[in-house]
Amino acid sequence: MKQHFQMLAAYNRWVNERLYMAVSELDDEEYRRETGAFFGSLHRTLNHLLVTDRIWMFRFSGEGNAPKALDAILFEKFEDLKAAREKEDARILEWVRGLDSAAVASRFTYTTVSDMRTISQRLAPALAHLFNHQTHHRGQAHGILTGFGKTLPSFDLAQFQRTEEGRPYS
Repeated sequence: MKQHFQMLAAYNRWVNERLYMAVSELDDEEYRRETGAFFGSLHRTLNHLLVTDRIWMFRFSGEGNAPKALDAILFEKFEDLKAAREKEDARILEWVRGLDSAAVASRFTYTTVSDMRTISQRLAPALAHLFNHQTHHRGQAHGILTGFGKTLPSFDLAQFQRTEEGRPYS
């Protein structure tokens, strides 16, 4: 499982770089435009992804800041959000690389943001959720960008596995 999660962390960083490169070509109006996506705009969707990654990483590691609302806007400026995303992706990758099999199989306890319940679960399914959640909202971002008429690079995991960085996982 450790190698699987290392692959997902490396993929997460790779695909976020591609997504942010595509978003960087938008003007501010497009970036902030209400589109009907769950969080409304690319601006809010990308902020949500950073919010939830920070929440989960705080739960996993006890380090960093955990925002108190799932729709928090951490960064108004795209450039600041992009820089924070790069740092968070590097943090996730480094943290996952440091896990051993016992840690992946361990349990942890946390309090939910939405309804303040205490949850205890194994780390492996929570890590799977972290990466699946990213994919879910990146798919929404991809749909928004496609709706704007943008041509995007592939976000597929298989495409990542064909890169130099991804080959060790294929």
